[in-house]
Amino acid sequence: MSAPPASPFAVETRGITKAFPGVVANSQVDLAVRAGEIHALVGENGAGKTTLMNILYGLVHPDSGEILIDGTAARIAGPRDAIAHGIGMVHQHFMLIPVFTVGENVMLGREPVAAPGFYDHARARQEIETLTRQYGLALDPDARMGDLPVGLQQRAEIVKVLYRGAKILILDEPTGVLTPQESTELFGVLRDLVKTGKTIIFISHKLREVLEISDRITVMRRGKVVGHLVTKDTTEQEIATLMVGREVLLRVDKKPAAPGAVAFRVENLTASSDRGVPALRGVSFDLHHGEILGIAGVEGNGQSELVEVLAGTRHATGGRVLLEDRDVTTFDARTERDAGIAFIPEDRRGTGLVLSYSVADNLILGRQRSQAFSWRELVLRLAAVRTWARRLVKEFDIRTPNIDTAARNLSGGNQQKIIVAREMASRPRVLLAAQPTRGVDIGAIEFIHRKLIAERDEGTAVLLVSAELDEIRSLSDRIAVIYEGRIVSIEPGDAPEERLGLLMTGGGVETRTGAA
Repeated sequence: MSAPPASPFAVETRGITKAFPGVVANSQVDLAVRAGEIHALVGENGAGKTTLMNILYGLVHPDSGEILIDGTAARIAGPRDAIAHGIGMVHQHFMLIPVFTVGENVMLGREPVAAPGFYDHARARQEIETLTRQYGLALDPDARMGDLPVGLQQRAEIVKVLYRGAKILILDEPTGVLTPQESTELFGVLRDLVKTGKTIIFISHKLREVLEISDRITVMRRGKVVGHLVTKDTTEQEIATLMVGREVLLRVDKKPAAPGAVAFRVENLTASSDRGVPALRGVSFDLHHGEILGIAGVEGNGQSELVEVLAGTRHATGGRVLLEDRDVTTFDARTERDAGIAFIPEDRRGTGLVLSYSVADNLILGRQRSQAFSWRELVLRLAAVRTWARRLVKEFDIRTPNIDTAARNLSGGNQQKIIVAREMASRPRVLLAAQPTRGVDIGAIEFIHRKLIAERDEGTAVLLVSAELDEIRSLSDRIAVIYEGRIVSIEPGDAPEERLGLLMTGGGVETRTGAA
């Protein structure tokens, strides 16, 4: 590729406009990404970032504007055209087939074959192992995709893109499902990719990551580009202000907790994973009214199984769970909900929402049989449902054209706000919050954090599970560290990050502190 004195642009969009019913997703968007750079695209949920990238990848067709690849106008009618131009995309919500193996997912559509036309497992395995070795993305080609944790599923998505020869990689919220350690590893991979001549467009809500990994930044707000920044010359506060259009509080403002009586007691709890392997090995702790207890740990150490057991969506194999003095160990999700336990699940699309349902219907999900919303559990009180939905949309700043819009048409952050609104508005005694801000922009994070603190201050017992150690340390009054299915220590809320990181990887357990 010829290289004039100024770095040529690997990809440009000029005047891209795209409107959907009720919303202009992109309005005259200009983006220029230099070859061999990591270019961050940031903005609140609903700002139009994903729409712009879907246009670049051929999944959405613009109403007007043009795309240039290496300075030449390109017509991208679909993903096949994008791939032919060297563009690959790793989506925020993975495009994988759970029942296929890693190898089958990576090779899908470009399968190596052996005579007489059968899938060549050996060659596929060899090609994947070569790629994973080259870029430091260890994967078992024969593992079933649905059995892998989300971090490894994302690795498979990246390998799939690389296998197709992408020169320009679009990564949509690539660290939204990763632990801090996995994010660090990913950044190493991205830097190595750039050294080999790749160009990366990095979409993220995490401003510290943007400042760490990117060379330049484009900021979008409500469908328009509002700023172009050079990373080394900007600050987290400047980016946040451009994104939201106002000053944003980047730290959590909270007063000291005033814990009350024990609301939730977990005693020697055991449970198995979906594969029948022990996931919880004798977990015990107390959760008090008016406090936030954070669960810190590297993903895959039993956090998901813990909150599922506590929420009644997974059976315990031993131990007890007490809601005040009431044994709720064997309660199902509906019974627990009726008892005053609210649950924000980590998988908003899979278990938190019915995507084809409207915003209003999702805001009563699980409570549709209550007297407030139904007559004798048979007929919905539609006027009451709509009044309730309008109130929560306003109170929780859910950005939707109207309450009849299907949840699937909202951005990830607004989908999350539906769940947060539904669960918090039930005025629970105990709130189980699993990854409440995963994949959510800085404005929504600030909002959800304020709501969690408000719940605590009103006397709710909050159990917070998050892969974001900064979030755990900012919000929690106490921190329980989980490792290999056991609570190895309970630390004060201001415990040093180094101490928590050591405990999360199995070190430092001989200095266990605090009683559960």
